[in-house]
Amino acid sequence: MNTVTHQETQALHAVTAVAVAAHDLLLIPLSQLRPSSRNVRKSGGTSIPELASSIARVGLLQNLTVTAARDGEHYEVVAGKRRLAALKLLAKRRKLAKTHDVPCLLVPDTSARTVSLTENVQREAMHPADQFEAFAALVGEGRPVEDIAADFGVTPLVVQRRLKLANVSPRLLADYRANAVTLDQLMALAITDDHGAQEAAFYDTPQWQRSPQALREHLTEREIDATRDALARFVGIDAYEAVGGGLRRDLFSDDTRGVFLTDAALLDSLARDKLAAVADAARAEGWAWVETVPRLTSAELHGFQRARRDRRTPNKTEAKRIAKLQARQQAIDDRLNADDAEDMAEEEASALYEENDQLGAELDTIEQSLLMFAPETLTVAGAIVAVDHTGEAITHRGLLRESEAKALRTQERQRTQAGGNDDDAQPTALGISEKLARRLSAHRTAALQAEVARHPQVALVAVAHRLALRVVVDGYRLDDSPVNISATPQDGLDAFAPDVAQSPALVGLREVLQAWAERLPSEANALFAELLVLPQQELLSLLAVCVAVTVGAVTPREDNLPATALAQAVNLDMHPWWTPTADGYFAHISKAKAIEAVQAFAPAHAARLAKLKKNDLASEAERLAAGTGWLPMMLRAAEPETQAETPADTEASE
Repeated sequence: MNTVTHQETQALHAVTAVAVAAHDLLLIPLSQLRPSSRNVRKSGGTSIPELASSIARVGLLQNLTVTAARDGEHYEVVAGKRRLAALKLLAKRRKLAKTHDVPCLLVPDTSARTVSLTENVQREAMHPADQFEAFAALVGEGRPVEDIAADFGVTPLVVQRRLKLANVSPRLLADYRANAVTLDQLMALAITDDHGAQEAAFYDTPQWQRSPQALREHLTEREIDATRDALARFVGIDAYEAVGGGLRRDLFSDDTRGVFLTDAALLDSLARDKLAAVADAARAEGWAWVETVPRLTSAELHGFQRARRDRRTPNKTEAKRIAKLQARQQAIDDRLNADDAEDMAEEEASALYEENDQLGAELDTIEQSLLMFAPETLTVAGAIVAVDHTGEAITHRGLLRESEAKALRTQERQRTQAGGNDDDAQPTALGISEKLARRLSAHRTAALQAEVARHPQVALVAVAHRLALRVVVDGYRLDDSPVNISATPQDGLDAFAPDVAQSPALVGLREVLQAWAERLPSEANALFAELLVLPQQELLSLLAVCVAVTVGAVTPREDNLPATALAQAVNLDMHPWWTPTADGYFAHISKAKAIEAVQAFAPAHAARLAKLKKNDLASEAERLAAGTGWLPMMLRAAEPETQAETPADTEASE
């Protein structure tokens, strides 16, 4: 885009100076002013209400520039279009008389465009940092925030945000003026008033970790996001604040986000108090033990075995209601699958689907009431009261520790033997195919790569471990190179899992690799020189990424997972990286295996799903599994130094 040169600007300024010198300011009634087509500024015209509010508070600080109209009664504004619009708005709101005198500079008709162009070319926008500091200076002079907001036609929140930015570290503000820090980064850093923490978050992290979101997470990593944390939703911000809980608010987030709780211990205590009544109700049911664990993880829950529930025979009333509900469901299915279903009105189809869901919910409630724990189970098993991922109280019943499960199995075996049945063999476990095992382990490998990339210390240990195995333990040494470590990227995971390329793990890892590729030189000697001067923390970050992409843990066997020590070292949790879907899991296992899984995460629905066709079962299982935290055995966190469990034991969950 062409710009006006310094010489051209000076020429324009000289011409305008002559025009201004030859004319005086006039006071012209507002009703006689109208916009001119010769105003060179064609865009803009925004924030008129704010400008009007400012003029109403502090007056018009700059005159308009006009030429006489041909009708001899009006004047056309060639410079000051926004100011004129704001004045007209005030008159429309009856805050200014239509005859209000407006200071205007009358210029010759022949100078109209020149004057208009000069006013727009000569101006220099105020740097935002100057604005921040000016707002802070006004507050320092004793001006209330509300008055400042009214003067500039903005909300008090806008003023508070400017003040927050003015309080950022002077070093960061200086770099902001020099375009080395962006406004979004500055807003993220303003979440804390600690200048040392702000500078450490920005200057002590690699360039590719300085996104606004990463900076904000770095400064709040020990705090609790009230909008995302289930416990915070369960307790409630008001209840937490009422007892003195500390809060940090991000002024640059909307009303529903940007609230962080600083007292995790208090939040946990409040959650336990609120769960006390739920725990008392569970104890009244007669369980051998009841514990309150507000933040119960899926891995912890899967560490328990589940006591079996038996389905009692429905009474006449229940059986009649079940038959009626199922008959209506069948009628709806027939209608939705009829030959003329495509011609059905959308409203009718939606109503039928909604009714079908309501029927299913009622059937599930009845089925749930028919599932009963045996009396002897209550004397051994227990319950845990917790908060689920939605922020609601939940009671996990029928939980068995290893010793309790053995004791219960012993009781059952003794009862069976007493009844004359010597066959106490355990049922054969249902397995998965080698193809599915490779698919699941490919996703596990991708997640493991992503986690290793985030743990430089573990990556360094992995490299040292590899070297020690070759050099120290086995005494194996290569003499033709001072350092000889092969690095083979494991980037063919999509051969085992077609959907893994779009998984959160690989998408994030590709972004990190791309950032490093753009930063580092490709020539070997230049790369070595660059790495020599790289800060140690960044060098370790690079090492972690390089080690991560070499991790390989694909296996055809679900009972023999590679890299378990590495997974434990990075605390691998597959929940953020993989979710059970029809295409990704349920459609690739047998119907019996799918029902076994449903019995784990939605036992009340198992009987209903058993009647569905396999494709429908897979879709419904995906819907029911959503948000439960259930994972197949192959993707669960490995427990160190524990005995192997049968799939029937480990697949169980609420």
